[in-house]
Amino acid sequence: MPTTLPQSAASGTRPGLERAIGLPSATALVVGIIVGASIFVQPSEITREVPSLGGTVAVWLAAAVLTLAGVLIVAELASAFPGSGGVYVFLRESVSPGAAFLWGWAMFWSMQTAILAAIAVVFGRYLAWFIPVGEVGVRALAVGAILVVSAVNLFGVRYGNRLQTSFTVVKVLSIAALTAVGFALGARLPAHFVVPAGGVTPPSAGALLRALAAGLFAFGGWHMVTYTAGETRDAARTIPRALLLGLPIVAASYLALNAMYLYVLPLQAVVRSTRVAADAADAVLGSGGAGAMSALVVFSAFGGLSGLVLTAPRVYQRMAEDGLAFRWLGAIHPAWHTPHRAIVLQALWASLLVATGSYRELVARVVYTEWIFFAVLAFGLLRLRRRADYRPAWRLPGAPVVASLFALAALTVAAEEVASRPGARLAGLALVAAGIPVYLFWTSRARKGASS
Repeated sequence: MPTTLPQSAASGTRPGLERAIGLPSATALVVGIIVGASIFVQPSEITREVPSLGGTVAVWLAAAVLTLAGVLIVAELASAFPGSGGVYVFLRESVSPGAAFLWGWAMFWSMQTAILAAIAVVFGRYLAWFIPVGEVGVRALAVGAILVVSAVNLFGVRYGNRLQTSFTVVKVLSIAALTAVGFALGARLPAHFVVPAGGVTPPSAGALLRALAAGLFAFGGWHMVTYTAGETRDAARTIPRALLLGLPIVAASYLALNAMYLYVLPLQAVVRSTRVAADAADAVLGSGGAGAMSALVVFSAFGGLSGLVLTAPRVYQRMAEDGLAFRWLGAIHPAWHTPHRAIVLQALWASLLVATGSYRELVARVVYTEWIFFAVLAFGLLRLRRRADYRPAWRLPGAPVVASLFALAALTVAAEEVASRPGARLAGLALVAAGIPVYLFWTSRARKGASS
């Protein structure tokens, strides 16, 4: 199975992807995808499970460390397989084509498109603060955002990359400004840095794991830059560097924002809040806080949308190239050098999820399953290391220990998610498993084609 992109613009047979992404843009892609809309809501999910200052900070740090372990694992794999497809290719090479197919299957039907739809709805809801519309209007704004970003990405990776980078820069600067204002003005508030009197009941192991899962969700998307390796200059070096540069920026932004929330608001207010960032802005800025925060969430969500739309279609295009999806899905546009059909198909499915509201159920049921795949990928790295032909450009120091601990932690978090809501979670696993007969169909078709 090939490990690098086979198309070549110079071959004269098929158009190829354009290598237009450099290190700054790849780093912005890492940051822009991770820092979506969850950081403006997710802190309350963590504080609700772990209602103490020390516990909240510890969970965020644990989520950052676990994410860093995943980033380091993926960085080595990206240096070994610098072609489009990312985790799909890594699973194919380290585990099996079947595991890779199930990843792509789950991505399209649930993990990727449902998150895309959910972020689009967040964009629509916060934009509705400026453009008053009802629920139907919010969904229309969400679908419109998906279609606009998809159209930009159709016309070339340069355009999509510039759009995503611009929004990432704006949102990071805005987060820095919001944090600075919060610390500068927060000390004047009557509830400034209020900690509840009396002791705090230690959280249960289950509560800690649920809080960690919420933190990991906020850090989600760190692997997606690897999908665009086929359009990245010197991908074997650029992708690992982008991952290692981008994650510290995200972690610093998250820790600074959470410190500001806890500095400005009483701990119990953070626990009860369903829009903690907006509540913090209101406390500091008064009536102007809601508008400022709505604008920041709109920018952040739109930038996250841009990154998601840019990256995922490269996986579906690669699957078609491997004979695990319809061949027409793998087409590269001769003038735009983009997987245009995969982009359109993703936009249509995500828009349908928005229109029907079914993305909510998919997010709740399936989003945690990617951590099962990450655990499998970690063990796959150890398997690759035993192969004589495995020659990554960069090797993770202490890989056996890091990969094993990462896999154990990922499986523990996934197991707690299943135990907390077994009905919904098992239904999510069933959706992933539904891809097995589809995979068998494609492989059977490929064998018949080879024998004819």
